[in-house]
Amino acid sequence: MEITTKKFDEFIKSFLEIDGFVGTDNSLNGIQVDNDGAAVKKIAFGVDASMETFEQAAAVNAGLLFVHHGLFWGAPLTVTGNLRRRIKFLLDHNICLYGVHLPLDHHPKLGNNAVLAELLGLENIEPFGAYHGRKIGYKGTFPKPVTIEEAVKKIDFMGRPPAGIFPFGKKEISTAAIMSGGAADSARDAINDGVDLFVTGESSHQVYHDCLEAKLNMIAGGHYNTEVWGVRAVMQHCAAELGIETEFVDIPTGL
Repeated sequence: MEITTKKFDEFIKSFLEIDGFVGTDNSLNGIQVDNDGAAVKKIAFGVDASMETFEQAAAVNAGLLFVHHGLFWGAPLTVTGNLRRRIKFLLDHNICLYGVHLPLDHHPKLGNNAVLAELLGLENIEPFGAYHGRKIGYKGTFPKPVTIEEAVKKIDFMGRPPAGIFPFGKKEISTAAIMSGGAADSARDAINDGVDLFVTGESSHQVYHDCLEAKLNMIAGGHYNTEVWGVRAVMQHCAAELGIETEFVDIPTGL
């Protein structure tokens, strides 16, 4: 199937709350670099707008690249250095760059946090963790208690170990809260909510002692490893609904 970037933008906005996060999310959600209007035959999906991601998208002949971390984050930038090289590469290969940040974290079914909650097998799921006035994480209960090691296995991605495991709390975990990526500070929300386990991407020295003293278990799965899930879920949705060829570009950072 061939679609234009305009049609793709309309499709994404039909289920991801792109416009609703204007003023809340400092990233530029939506089309960040357009193509020349040509129809798109294949879409690549990745986590980061890096040159390595762009090169792999071009290698698989993708006409559009959907990423979670785009190029623009709310501040004017001079088009020099790495940014110039990246934009030039996209233009030279006629690849449209489409970025979605918080709307992807937030989505109740296809978002990073929702998919992680599903992987953990949580029930009674509800929003968690205020970020600029919006709750974009999720929390819930396990059908039966699990150990922290069992929880780690549920969110494992292609055999990659988590960045950090902090078994500070109960051995039998009944509740969990999730905020993917660089959201270690949301551990304090988890403490306030009285959950047994907090799952995020990156750990932080700033919350170590808070978690230890409050007896909160924490899994820092890795920023990358906790944010592949929403991208892959959107990819599967696009393939099913648009009938277009898709491919996930996996470039782990180990962080």
